[in-house]
Amino acid sequence: MNFSCAISVIIPAHDEADHIDDCLRSLWASDPVDGGAEVVVVANGCSDNTVARARAHTSAATRVGWNLQVLDLPVGNKAAALTAGDVVATGQTRVYVDADVTVSSALIAQLQRSLDGPAPGYASGQAVIAPPRTHVTRHYIRFWKRLPFVAKGVPGFGVYAVNAAGRKRWQDFPDIISDDTFVRLSFAPEERRIVPATFVWPAIEGFAPLVRVRRRQDAGVTEIAQRFPEHMTRDDKRRPGLGELVRFGLSDPVGFAVYSTVMLSAKFTRRLNKGWARGR
Repeated sequence: MNFSCAISVIIPAHDEADHIDDCLRSLWASDPVDGGAEVVVVANGCSDNTVARARAHTSAATRVGWNLQVLDLPVGNKAAALTAGDVVATGQTRVYVDADVTVSSALIAQLQRSLDGPAPGYASGQAVIAPPRTHVTRHYIRFWKRLPFVAKGVPGFGVYAVNAAGRKRWQDFPDIISDDTFVRLSFAPEERRIVPATFVWPAIEGFAPLVRVRRRQDAGVTEIAQRFPEHMTRDDKRRPGLGELVRFGLSDPVGFAVYSTVMLSAKFTRRLNKGWARGR
Protein backbone atom coordinates (compact mmCIF):
# COMPACT_ATOMS: atom_id res chain seq x y z
CA MET A 1 0.00 0.00 0.00
CA ASN A 2 1.37 3.39 -1.04
CA PHE A 3 1.16 6.06 1.63
CA SER A 4 2.70 9.49 1.89
CA CYS A 5 2.36 12.06 4.63
CA ALA A 6 3.74 15.28 6.02
CA ILE A 7 5.26 13.94 9.22
CA SER A 8 6.80 10.62 10.21
CA VAL A 9 7.28 9.54 13.82
CA ILE A 10 10.10 6.99 14.11
CA ILE A 11 10.27 4.87 17.25
CA PRO A 12 13.30 2.59 17.80
CA ALA A 13 12.23 -0.17 20.16
CA HIS A 14 14.41 -2.79 21.84
CA ASP A 15 12.41 -5.06 24.19
CA GLU A 16 9.80 -2.36 24.82
CA ALA A 17 6.73 -4.56 25.31
CA ASP A 18 6.03 -2.88 28.65
CA HIS A 19 6.00 0.59 27.10
CA ILE A 20 5.07 0.51 23.41
CA ASP A 21 1.30 0.39 23.98
CA ASP A 22 1.26 3.59 26.04
CA CYS A 23 3.61 5.31 23.61
CA LEU A 24 1.42 4.50 20.60
CA ARG A 25 -1.86 5.29 22.36
CA SER A 26 -0.55 8.76 23.16
CA LEU A 27 0.28 9.30 19.49
CA TRP A 28 -3.18 8.20 18.32
CA ALA A 29 -4.62 10.87 20.62
CA SER A 30 -2.61 13.60 18.88
CA ASP A 31 -4.19 16.73 17.46
CA PRO A 32 -4.75 16.64 13.67
CA VAL A 33 -1.61 17.03 11.59
CA ASP A 34 -1.76 18.94 8.32
CA GLY A 35 -0.88 16.60 5.48
CA GLY A 36 -1.24 13.40 7.49
CA ALA A 37 1.08 11.43 9.72
CA GLU A 38 2.60 8.00 10.16
CA VAL A 39 4.43 6.00 12.77
CA VAL A 40 7.33 3.69 12.00
CA VAL A 41 8.16 1.35 14.88
CA VAL A 42 11.58 -0.22 14.38
CA ALA A 43 11.86 -3.21 16.67
CA ASN A 44 15.52 -4.21 16.87
CA GLY A 45 16.89 -7.35 18.50
CA CYS A 46 13.73 -7.90 20.53
CA SER A 47 13.34 -11.04 22.64
CA ASP A 48 9.86 -10.08 23.90
CA ASN A 49 6.58 -9.40 22.08
CA THR A 50 7.24 -5.78 21.16
CA VAL A 51 6.55 -6.50 17.48
CA ALA A 52 3.19 -8.19 18.11
CA ARG A 53 2.09 -5.45 20.49
CA ALA A 54 3.01 -2.74 18.01
CA ARG A 55 1.29 -4.47 15.07
CA ALA A 56 -1.86 -4.85 17.15
CA HIS A 57 -2.27 -1.06 16.86
CA THR A 58 -2.82 -1.11 13.09
CA SER A 59 -6.59 -0.67 13.36
CA ALA A 60 -6.26 2.08 15.97
CA ALA A 61 -3.89 3.96 13.67
CA THR A 62 -6.28 3.63 10.75
CA ARG A 63 -9.21 4.91 12.81
CA VAL A 64 -7.43 8.21 13.47
CA GLY A 65 -6.11 8.53 9.92
CA TRP A 66 -2.50 7.59 10.64
CA ASN A 67 -0.44 4.91 8.95
CA LEU A 68 1.58 2.39 10.98
CA GLN A 69 4.60 0.42 9.84
CA VAL A 70 6.40 -2.05 12.09
CA LEU A 71 9.86 -3.25 11.13
CA ASP A 72 11.44 -6.25 12.83
CA LEU A 73 15.24 -6.14 12.72
CA PRO A 74 17.20 -9.11 14.08
CA VAL A 75 20.02 -7.13 15.71
CA GLY A 76 19.67 -4.70 18.60
CA ASN A 77 21.26 -1.48 17.37
CA LYS A 78 19.57 1.90 17.86
CA ALA A 79 21.53 3.73 15.17
CA ALA A 80 20.71 1.06 12.59
CA ALA A 81 17.08 1.13 13.71
CA LEU A 82 16.85 4.90 13.26
CA THR A 83 18.37 4.64 9.78
CA ALA A 84 16.04 1.79 8.82
CA GLY A 85 13.06 3.84 9.96
CA ASP A 86 14.22 6.79 7.89
CA VAL A 87 14.52 4.61 4.79
CA VAL A 88 10.84 3.64 4.80
CA ALA A 89 9.43 6.88 6.25
CA THR A 90 7.61 9.17 3.82
CA GLY A 91 7.15 12.36 5.83
CA GLN A 92 9.17 15.48 5.15
CA THR A 93 9.37 16.20 8.89
CA ARG A 94 10.85 13.46 11.06
CA VAL A 95 10.12 13.06 14.77
CA TYR A 96 12.26 10.55 16.68
CA VAL A 97 10.57 9.28 19.85
CA ASP A 98 11.87 6.86 22.47
CA ALA A 99 9.51 3.95 22.99
CA ASP A 100 9.07 4.60 26.72
CA VAL A 101 7.91 8.19 26.15
CA THR A 102 4.29 9.36 25.98
CA VAL A 103 3.47 12.56 24.13
CA SER A 104 0.81 15.14 24.88
CA SER A 105 -1.93 15.58 22.29
CA ALA A 106 -0.53 18.91 21.05
CA LEU A 107 3.13 17.93 20.67
CA ILE A 108 3.34 16.43 17.16
CA ALA A 109 1.33 19.21 15.50
CA GLN A 110 3.33 21.88 17.32
CA LEU A 111 6.61 20.29 16.22
CA GLN A 112 5.37 20.24 12.63
CA ARG A 113 4.39 23.92 12.71
CA SER A 114 7.64 24.98 14.37
CA LEU A 115 9.66 23.30 11.60
CA ASP A 116 7.60 24.63 8.70
CA GLY A 117 9.78 26.43 6.19
CA PRO A 118 12.82 25.86 3.97
CA ALA A 119 15.55 26.64 6.53
CA PRO A 120 17.07 23.67 8.42
CA GLY A 121 15.48 23.30 11.84
CA TYR A 122 15.51 21.16 14.96
CA ALA A 123 12.81 21.11 17.64
CA SER A 124 11.72 19.38 20.81
CA GLY A 125 9.03 19.76 23.44
CA GLN A 126 8.90 20.33 27.17
CA ALA A 127 9.97 17.21 29.07
CA VAL A 128 7.89 16.28 32.11
CA ILE A 129 9.75 13.79 34.27
CA ALA A 130 7.59 10.89 35.43
CA PRO A 131 7.43 10.77 39.26
CA PRO A 132 10.47 8.76 40.43
CA ARG A 133 9.80 5.69 42.55
CA THR A 134 13.12 5.60 44.43
CA HIS A 135 14.43 8.20 46.87
CA VAL A 136 17.83 8.51 45.20
CA THR A 137 16.31 9.17 41.77
CA ARG A 138 13.84 11.63 43.26
CA HIS A 139 16.67 13.70 44.78
CA TYR A 140 18.86 13.38 41.67
CA ILE A 141 16.13 14.49 39.27
CA ARG A 142 15.03 17.38 41.47
CA PHE A 143 18.53 18.85 41.37
CA TRP A 144 19.22 17.92 37.73
CA LYS A 145 16.09 19.73 36.50
CA ARG A 146 17.50 23.01 37.83
CA LEU A 147 20.68 22.87 35.74
CA PRO A 148 20.72 25.50 32.98
CA PHE A 149 20.92 23.00 30.10
CA VAL A 150 17.78 21.25 31.29
CA ALA A 151 15.85 24.26 32.57
CA LYS A 152 16.57 26.69 29.71
CA GLY A 153 17.97 24.72 26.78
CA VAL A 154 16.58 22.41 24.10
CA PRO A 155 18.05 19.10 25.32
CA GLY A 156 16.15 16.83 22.92
CA PHE A 157 16.24 13.75 25.15
CA GLY A 158 13.29 11.43 24.55
CA VAL A 159 11.87 13.41 21.60
CA TYR A 160 13.53 15.44 18.87
CA ALA A 161 12.38 16.49 15.40
CA VAL A 162 13.96 17.85 12.23
CA ASN A 163 12.53 19.15 8.98
CA ALA A 164 13.56 17.95 5.52
CA ALA A 165 16.35 20.49 5.15
CA GLY A 166 17.62 19.62 8.61
CA ARG A 167 17.63 15.88 7.90
CA LYS A 168 20.05 16.50 5.05
CA ARG A 169 22.71 17.45 7.60
CA TRP A 170 23.72 13.79 7.90
CA GLN A 171 23.19 10.55 5.99
CA ASP A 172 22.84 7.32 7.99
CA PHE A 173 22.86 7.65 11.75
CA PRO A 174 26.42 6.96 12.91
CA ASP A 175 26.88 3.95 15.17
CA ILE A 176 27.50 5.95 18.32
CA ILE A 177 26.22 6.00 21.89
CA SER A 178 24.34 9.30 21.87
CA ASP A 179 22.19 9.83 18.80
CA ASP A 180 20.27 12.69 20.42
CA THR A 181 23.46 14.64 21.18
CA PHE A 182 24.77 14.02 17.66
CA VAL A 183 21.58 15.33 16.09
CA ARG A 184 21.25 18.31 18.44
CA LEU A 185 24.82 19.38 17.71
CA SER A 186 24.20 19.07 13.97
CA PHE A 187 22.36 22.38 14.41
CA ALA A 188 23.52 25.77 15.62
CA PRO A 189 21.82 27.10 18.76
CA GLU A 190 19.75 29.57 16.73
CA GLU A 191 18.40 26.70 14.61
CA ARG A 192 17.01 24.86 17.64
CA ARG A 193 13.61 25.63 19.09
CA ILE A 194 11.38 24.30 21.82
CA VAL A 195 7.58 24.17 21.67
CA PRO A 196 5.22 24.51 24.64
CA ALA A 197 3.68 21.05 24.36
CA THR A 198 4.93 18.35 26.71
CA PHE A 199 5.95 14.74 26.75
CA VAL A 200 6.46 12.42 29.72
CA TRP A 201 9.99 11.09 30.07
CA PRO A 202 10.87 8.40 32.64
CA ALA A 203 14.02 8.66 34.74
CA ILE A 204 16.21 5.66 35.47
CA GLU A 205 15.64 4.28 38.97
CA GLY A 206 18.29 3.61 41.62
CA PHE A 207 21.84 4.67 42.37
CA ALA A 208 23.77 2.04 40.39
CA PRO A 209 21.64 2.46 37.23
CA LEU A 210 21.99 6.25 37.49
CA VAL A 211 25.77 5.90 37.65
CA ARG A 212 25.80 3.46 34.73
CA VAL A 213 23.68 5.74 32.55
CA ARG A 214 25.59 8.87 33.58
CA ARG A 215 28.82 7.09 32.63
CA ARG A 216 27.33 6.11 29.30
CA GLN A 217 26.16 9.67 28.62
CA ASP A 218 29.61 11.06 29.41
CA ALA A 219 31.18 8.47 27.10
CA GLY A 220 28.71 9.48 24.39
CA VAL A 221 29.77 13.13 24.54
CA THR A 222 33.45 12.14 24.53
CA GLU A 223 32.86 9.93 21.50
CA ILE A 224 31.24 12.77 19.57
CA ALA A 225 34.06 15.15 20.50
CA GLN A 226 36.58 12.63 19.15
CA ARG A 227 34.75 11.56 16.00
CA PHE A 228 32.87 14.75 15.14
CA PRO A 229 34.88 17.62 16.67
CA GLU A 230 33.08 20.19 14.52
CA HIS A 231 29.85 19.32 16.36
CA MET A 232 31.28 20.53 19.64
CA THR A 233 31.67 24.05 18.23
CA ARG A 234 27.86 24.22 18.21
CA ASP A 235 27.46 23.17 21.83
CA ASP A 236 25.81 25.87 23.93
CA LYS A 237 25.51 23.67 27.00
CA ARG A 238 26.48 25.93 29.87
CA ARG A 239 27.98 24.40 32.99
CA PRO A 240 26.91 26.23 36.15
CA GLY A 241 29.68 28.25 37.76
CA LEU A 242 31.00 27.64 41.24
CA GLY A 243 28.83 30.35 42.76
CA GLU A 244 25.73 28.98 41.05
CA LEU A 245 26.50 25.46 42.26
CA VAL A 246 27.00 26.74 45.79
CA ARG A 247 23.58 28.45 45.67
CA PHE A 248 21.99 25.30 44.28
CA GLY A 249 23.70 23.22 46.96
CA LEU A 250 22.61 25.46 49.80
CA SER A 251 19.02 25.49 48.58
CA ASP A 252 18.91 21.70 48.08
CA PRO A 253 21.78 20.05 49.98
CA VAL A 254 20.41 16.52 49.66
CA GLY A 255 19.80 16.84 45.93
CA PHE A 256 23.24 18.36 45.45
CA ALA A 257 24.88 15.55 47.42
CA VAL A 258 23.12 12.81 45.46
CA TYR A 259 23.76 14.46 42.09
CA SER A 260 27.42 15.07 42.89
CA THR A 261 27.93 11.52 44.13
CA VAL A 262 26.42 10.07 40.95
CA MET A 263 28.56 12.35 38.77
CA LEU A 264 31.79 11.58 40.63
CA SER A 265 31.05 7.84 40.69
CA ALA A 266 30.45 7.89 36.95
CA LYS A 267 33.65 9.83 36.35
CA PHE A 268 35.89 7.58 38.38
CA THR A 269 34.36 4.23 37.55
CA ARG A 270 36.58 2.63 34.97
CA ARG A 271 34.34 -0.07 33.58
CA LEU A 272 31.97 1.11 30.84
CA ASN A 273 29.06 -1.07 29.83
CA LYS A 274 29.45 -1.13 26.05
CA GLY A 275 26.21 -3.00 25.39
CA TRP A 276 22.79 -1.55 24.75
CA ALA A 277 21.36 0.40 27.66
CA ARG A 278 18.58 2.87 28.21
CA GLY A 279 19.65 6.47 27.83
CA ARG A 280 18.47 7.38 31.31
